[in-house]
Amino acid sequence: MQKIASEQVFQELINRSELTVAIFKTTWCKDCHYIEPFMPAVEEAYQGKITFIELDRDEVPELCEQLNILGIPSFIAFRKGQEVVRFVSKLRKTREEIEQFLDRAVEVSNAMA
Repeated sequence: MQKIASEQVFQELINRSELTVAIFKTTWCKDCHYIEPFMPAVEEAYQGKITFIELDRDEVPELCEQLNILGIPSFIAFRKGQEVVRFVSKLRKTREEIEQFLDRAVEVSNAMA
């Protein structure tokens, strides 16, 4: 998963025609650490369908404010610069919930094509 620390790089990546999922986390977030063990397997399962990027909310506060990122971790899918769908909640996210979100992101992105 590519870690992004600048808004410019973020904009370049989400403007591509491929589906890109941005995951907003922080170093101090317990729920962010909870998903770390299974995210590499999730990323591998969606290889070729989704590009994953990771941003630390504390490194890009203005971007997070623009995107209305309140709870973390937050997942937002983008395609051609447009938000496709997002998964944001204050509750801990399970692998199954994340995969359901990713399936929905792929479905909506394909419908946009």
